[in-house]
Amino acid sequence: MLEPVTGFVLTGGRLALPEGVVDDGWLAVSGGAIAGIGTGTPPPGDQVDVAGCYVVPGFVDAHCHGGGGGSFSSGDAKEIVAAIKAHRRHGTTTMLASLVSDPVRTLVDQMAVLRELVEDGELAGIHLEGPFIASARCGAHDPAVLREPDAATVDALLRAGRGAVRMVTLAPELNGGVRAVRQLAESGVIAAIGHTDGTEEQIRPAIDAGATVATHLFNGMRPLHHREPGPIGVLLDDERVTVELICDLVHVHPTVLRMAARYAGRGRTTLITDAMSATDAADGRYHLGRLEVDVRDGVATLADTGSLAGSTLTMDAAFRNLVKGAGLSIPDAVRATSGRPAELLGLADRLGSLRTGLAADLVVLDADLRPQRVLRQGAWIA
Repeated sequence: MLEPVTGFVLTGGRLALPEGVVDDGWLAVSGGAIAGIGTGTPPPGDQVDVAGCYVVPGFVDAHCHGGGGGSFSSGDAKEIVAAIKAHRRHGTTTMLASLVSDPVRTLVDQMAVLRELVEDGELAGIHLEGPFIASARCGAHDPAVLREPDAATVDALLRAGRGAVRMVTLAPELNGGVRAVRQLAESGVIAAIGHTDGTEEQIRPAIDAGATVATHLFNGMRPLHHREPGPIGVLLDDERVTVELICDLVHVHPTVLRMAARYAGRGRTTLITDAMSATDAADGRYHLGRLEVDVRDGVATLADTGSLAGSTLTMDAAFRNLVKGAGLSIPDAVRATSGRPAELLGLADRLGSLRTGLAADLVVLDADLRPQRVLRQGAWIA
């Protein structure tokens, strides 16, 4: 006979377990953790009927700049918390705060505010996207603040983060780029390759030096060519590299998205939002770092050039787009939005899948894959 739980039990759901989707399952929650999973008769206790809905792990977003009108670059704690809450409403229970390129002193000040939220458990860490990126592929980064990655500056930023910096995106073809990759890897920080105009010959040594992530593959990179594969070919083909994909069906065409995700497979594919402050907010004029951005019909572009400037994507929409837009399976989407990013951030022993003992972070999705309820550490998100 099953023992009663002190929390509650979700019943009747389609549970997206690591081994596949199980229909009419139950999942017990107690003390902020998953206390049990099964089929058939649920254990005694308060029951929450989720019949007909998918139950998936809480989403893990490793690349996000803001939302709900708030930017992670703002230096304003209230604004940052508003951004976190906006994404939680859409099922993101774990996230890195990404900062765009800025002067080093500004980045240090921004990290001081974010660091407190990391220490409080509101954020899983900080991602520095720049300033060590190529001006030719800088996208929505101010070219005036870009710089080469000298060892002293890299060290200063890591020390300012006090352990909160989890990932740094850089262009390895810059002077000192490969050395910086090695420095980051030796410091336990994920070295990501992005905003790069490098050739295959310039990218491969960075992977050998310890780079393990492709920052939003295809976007902000020298294009793939059949006689010069460039960064896209190398990063997608190397089994050591996890590829980020912005799954809004705007940054990457559904066919290309499907090809990349299938080639990289469940072990190397992660979906990200690259979301900026206009996410879950109205169209209008915003800022991404130091640059002005216009948002029309949910598409963010630089006010002066019209180039794409991040996205207004949420992870539930990314999940939905991968399944309905690109034609991949529910298990594929679960791995790309939860399992693989949790592994990448070294958190898979705590979250990222529906397993007994892990954090009770989960999303209840209806038949159209839209979130109905979100649970974080055993508590329902309003």
